[in-house]
Amino acid sequence: MMLTSAALAAAAPLLAFKVWRRLQLSLAKHRSLAGHSRMAKRVARLVPGYSYDEARFFAADDAPADIQALRKAGFTRLSAALQAMAPRTLALTAQTREGVSDMQFTGRYRVPFQFSEHARQHLPVGAFWDSAQSVELTDLDGNRFLDLTGSYGVNVFGVDFYKACMREGAELGSSLGPVLGGYHPCVARNVARLQELSGMDEVSFHMSGTEAVMQAVRLARYHTGKRHLVRFTGAYHGWWEDVQPGPGNPLPPRETYTLKDMDGDTLRVLRTRNDIACVLVNPLQALHPNSNAPGDSTLVDGSRQAGFDRAAYSAWLQQLREVCTQRGIVLIFDEVFVGFRLAKGGAQAYFNVQADMVVYGKTLGGGLPVGVVCGKQHLMQRFKPERPADICFARGTFNAHPYVMGAMDAFLTRLQSPEVQALYDGLDERWQARAAAVNQALAEAGAPLQVRALSSIWTVVYTQPSRYHWMLQYYLREAGLALSWVGTGRFIFSLNYTDADMAEVTRRLLAACQHMQADGWWWQSGHTTHKDIKRKILKEMLLQRLSSNT
Repeated sequence: MMLTSAALAAAAPLLAFKVWRRLQLSLAKHRSLAGHSRMAKRVARLVPGYSYDEARFFAADDAPADIQALRKAGFTRLSAALQAMAPRTLALTAQTREGVSDMQFTGRYRVPFQFSEHARQHLPVGAFWDSAQSVELTDLDGNRFLDLTGSYGVNVFGVDFYKACMREGAELGSSLGPVLGGYHPCVARNVARLQELSGMDEVSFHMSGTEAVMQAVRLARYHTGKRHLVRFTGAYHGWWEDVQPGPGNPLPPRETYTLKDMDGDTLRVLRTRNDIACVLVNPLQALHPNSNAPGDSTLVDGSRQAGFDRAAYSAWLQQLREVCTQRGIVLIFDEVFVGFRLAKGGAQAYFNVQADMVVYGKTLGGGLPVGVVCGKQHLMQRFKPERPADICFARGTFNAHPYVMGAMDAFLTRLQSPEVQALYDGLDERWQARAAAVNQALAEAGAPLQVRALSSIWTVVYTQPSRYHWMLQYYLREAGLALSWVGTGRFIFSLNYTDADMAEVTRRLLAACQHMQADGWWWQSGHTTHKDIKRKILKEMLLQRLSSNT
């Protein structure tokens, strides 16, 4: 008994320390499900699948009969218009969809799942394009759309820019063709310019942004001897392992801590734990800290939030830099999405914070697939001379492909040109003014939405509760604005948009809003709140779950 009591007394301090550390970690997690990956996965498994029938589709907010009739008439007209304007494009989309899982996924998750089946049947969206030029996309039926997709972030300078880079890259690399393992001479130029742009010592080439982030994390773990990494709530760093935790990943998080962005509790965890190899930062989160990437599939009530404060986010990154330096934690900037969009020197230059490693992708390949890691020499080395069998292996057959390297060479050459420098001059002020002008026009028109901007990346936020905000993406399609599958969650402009182009975007946006308003989708009961809508949906799900179990 005395021995047991002594053992318990000796173990008590260790137990208390572990409890304290766990509490610190819990406090640093965001209170939302996005901050609790395991809980989010459990909740996701409990959500029942069901679809509204036609009657409920138009009355999900219990609108009166006259509003329901207005919506049905507008829906029928919109459906007919979308089908009539693009028969060839829609036919090929329908023919191909069953063989392409990506098309099935994006088609199903354009809108909240309860509305998805009826919307897919009657509001078709084509997946094929015939050509692209300037700021426009042309479908197989000759319809021309202003491009707000941004090619997932690739298209920073306009499609004509990248067409030229791709042509020059193919011409430059054609002398070697598919000779892999060695390097085309242009690689030497690319390395020198990337060293200058990133402020780093060494460079490694990869085939995608996801692959490059994987390698940066592997190297951080290799050199620190620590396993865990910190990412921030809502941030995306590719779909690998548990770095993309929660719904969407079949495995629970094992070595990733998902912590609050811009929060002192997170800094406290970084200062006190000894198991963290690296911190991953996606600067895109500056537009919507602690929130997942906005998409219309989750736009159930209109409470989407976004907003960018450059000074506050810069201060946060500087705090991170200081703590990581003090604790020997590798600070990695994942600039796959925003690289070269905010500034010529990327987010490091824009926020005036130097990382230990920086990852680029998308636009850097000049229109071709690429991922790049730039880092300090002691972190990039894949071997340890004192232990020759202790290596960090990473190779890829198509890394540094001559055509990709040629297109990158063309991209980096153009990046230095006077034409591109002119796009960077006054970039922030120009896009802030454009967002302000759009918001003023929306307010004057009485439309219940505003835009929030991180330079040329915009998110639409809504100023009133509604079950039907997601419908706007289809009216925008009819108006000739091309969006990605996340709908109004993200407008991505190329920097070659002129003031005249922006005026046309505004005109089409207002026209779409007017049609949506006229068709009754933004009807309000006068007292419904965001919480009311969420409670109603939760009750609906519970009843559905109970009925499916009986």
